[in-house]
This record gives sequence, structure tokens and C-alpha cells, in this order.
Amino acid sequence: MPLVPITEATHGVDIDLVYASDRNFTGRTIYRHPRCYLHRDTEACLLRAVDFAARLGFRLRLLDAFRPAEAQWMLWNHLPDPTYIADPRRGSPHSMGAAVDLTLIDTTSGEEMDFGTGFDDMRCLSWHGAAGLSAAVERNRALLLGLMTNAGFDFYRNEWWHYQLFSPRGRYPVLTDSVLAEGMM
Repeated sequence: MPLVPITEATHGVDIDLVYASDRNFTGRTIYRHPRCYLHRDTEACLLRAVDFAARLGFRLRLLDAFRPAEAQWMLWNHLPDPTYIADPRRGSPHSMGAAVDLTLIDTTSGEEMDFGTGFDDMRCLSWHGAAGLSAAVERNRALLLGLMTNAGFDFYRNEWWHYQLFSPRGRYPVLTDSVLAEGMM
């Protein structure tokens, strides 16, 4: 299987899969089981990012990773807006295990860094380069962008939290929950 389990113990990250709760833009639980997976190529980039972040006194908190195609349809049916939700007919990098949504934790304070908006905030304020942000928020976004791109990730311009492998469509298949030994749905 091209997907590997990602855990706090094995990967040195915090995991808070928002879609395994009702704390997401749909207001309902999408994943019945909070399991985190990534394609092995994505995992390699993630491990580099974990190392870079740790050297600077930060820890990554994963908010989403592999998203079964069934879950992508649930998100799309709730909000069919390709500005923020990949059309499942086209395929989401998340459904390929090629994308991760995350934030940074300051290891000194234990606090999540301020990025100006929350995760899945569907406004232009969430975009990279958005105007009207404080200098501190812009620095935090630049720090995350630098860590992730240095680790080999591409970014999605409309979401400060979303990073993916370069050109995943056509390189990685869209996967359903059925490929997992222990499913999420």
C-alpha cells in the first residue's frame, strides 16, 4: 500500500484531525476513526519539515492528511466551491495522500502560532499574501511557507495551511477508504 500511518510517536508531530470531529466547516464529523495516513513520498517531505521546524523550536500540528474520496464528496456536497474544496471528479491531492493541512506549535510556550485565521476559514484573508494582516501573522505564514517549501512541498495560494507534493494529479491515484487496512470512514 502506498499510504503509511502517521502517528505522533513515530513522526514527532501533533495530530488533531479536525474532520474527525464536528469542529470543521460542515459542523459534523466526517471521519469516524481519527487515523492519519500519507503517501510515502509525502511522508518523506513531512519528515524533513518536522526536522526543520524542530531546529527552530517549533512542532507541526497536522489538521488533515489523506482524505478518502468518500470524505472529499461529503465536503464538496456541503460546499461545492473549487476556490477551497477540490472537485472530487477532478481529484483532491488529499485523496491521493499527497497533501497535508497543518499549523505550527511553539515548543517553548506550547501555543499554536497565530496565522490570522483559523483552519478552513473560507475567506480571502486565508490566502497567502492576503492584505491587512499584522506583521506577526505575516512572519508566521512566511515561516511555515519557508519550512514546508524547503522540505519539498508546494503550497496552495488560497489556504495558508495547505501543502502538497508538486503536480500530484496524474502521478498519484485517487484512493477510497477501502485501501486502508484500518479505515477512517
